Amino acid sequence: MKKTFFAIVVIVLFSSHTMFLKLDSYFLEPNSSVALQLFNGTFEKSENIIARNRMLDASILSNGIRTKVSDSQWTEKDSITILNFQTEDAGTYVVGVSTKARDFKMNAKVFNEYLEHEGLYDMLEWRRQNNALDSNAIEKYSKHVKTIFQVGAIKTNDWQTELGYPIEFVPLENPYNLHTGDSLELKLLLNGKPLANQLVYADYKNPKNSHSHNALKAGEEHGHSHDGEVNSHTHESKESEESHTHTSGQKLRTNEEGIIKTHLFADGIWYFQTIHIVNTQKEELTHESNWSTLTFEVTHTHGEETHTHEHQHETNNSIYIFLLGSLLLIGVLFLWFNRRKNENKN
Repeated sequence: MKKTFFAIVVIVLFSSHTMFLKLDSYFLEPNSSVALQLFNGTFEKSENIIARNRMLDASILSNGIRTKVSDSQWTEKDSITILNFQTEDAGTYVVGVSTKARDFKMNAKVFNEYLEHEGLYDMLEWRRQNNALDSNAIEKYSKHVKTIFQVGAIKTNDWQTELGYPIEFVPLENPYNLHTGDSLELKLLLNGKPLANQLVYADYKNPKNSHSHNALKAGEEHGHSHDGEVNSHTHESKESEESHTHTSGQKLRTNEEGIIKTHLFADGIWYFQTIHIVNTQKEELTHESNWSTLTFEVTHTHGEETHTHEHQHETNNSIYIFLLGSLLLIGVLFLWFNRRKNENKN
């Protein structure tokens, strides 16, 4: 019992965390100030900041121009690393961050627990089938994250640009051309090539005043986090335990072309995550992993100024009926007054 507890504590305190780029709203105005949050922990809670010297790349892509982020644009607050910048012209923007690799040593039991908690079931099954459950591990890991958000009303093609990260999600359609209830295909690339048969988790955070277009509830798999920074937190409540779930939501697997298809069945900030882990013998390592996430927002109305096709048609039809009725009334009144005027003359 003590050993199991110790293994879980080691995973929680000394393991890597999933990284996400987050905004309160993914619909912004041109020429406005932005504080983009870099979470390292779970989607709900950041456990530690990311040092600038860990970042191999941090860049903003808009209107076909990729701009490198300077160290001076980063600030920190409450274990959250914050990127401060100014939007420019309207368009579909992309921000990406890619980190340097780090090594992480685990004994066999802790490593098996870690694989279970992170939903790395393929590697765990490989260890079972190859009698490797008693083998210790030295894992080299790095993280590569992206977010896509909409500035103004003009859509641009930056969303489909590959940032050249070791692993990355690339949508096959602009997410901001879609509405709640639509489906979206994403391609997962490993070193620029489609990654087949890879397990991917898709989930969303449900904002206020949101709604669903489908009563379907995806099955859930529960897990925990994995970073080189030392953190201290405990699971004092059920809410705290759930905040460290990494494998909830839709459990998907890429096809031979590296593509997954997901149903965006509810309003919310959608996030996709995957960990590609392989056995390796190089540099005194046993495993190497690359982590990837992607975030964007899906709404029924696509922001305050944009309405869905259904509501837009209803509004337009109401306006047309009102104008037509007004013109008809004016015409009738004109004929009536003209007729009275002629009668008075006679």
